[in-house]
Amino acid sequence: MEQREREKALEIMKQRFGCDTLIALATTAGEIPFVRAVNSYYEDGSFYVITHALSDKMKQLGKNPCAAICGDWFTGHALGESLGWIRLPENADLADKLRAVFDEWYDNGHVDESDKNTVILKLRLTDCTLADHGTWYQLDFTDSKE
Repeated sequence: MEQREREKALEIMKQRFGCDTLIALATTAGEIPFVRAVNSYYEDGSFYVITHALSDKMKQLGKNPCAAICGDWFTGHALGESLGWIRLPENADLADKLRAVFDEWYDNGHVDESDKNTVILKLRLTDCTLADHGTWYQLDFTDSKE
């Protein structure tokens, strides 16, 4: 893919997913696939989700970090990683950003930041396919910092 095409695709990703957006997140337990919708935020080649460390998705990603995700005319693969408790000092800037992005529902009782099991899940893309107005983009993230 030409650099100009890649930059356009990354800009579309930022516009489309750089806000509170639902994506489908698929994980596996043994040979059984599991999928669920999660609120997410995209930035620089990764999706971020606030979740509970003891949830099935986190247990499954702990055994196999490979995940599949899809959303608005988008599908991809990612590696899931817990960034730890949302209130860790190293998470402060990202946590502030996520609170703002998820503001509409963040304080409705769904998120308990005092619980040390409330964590940030990072889904670092490895590859994806993105469609926009009849153009299909294939992005490989394995050799980039995006």
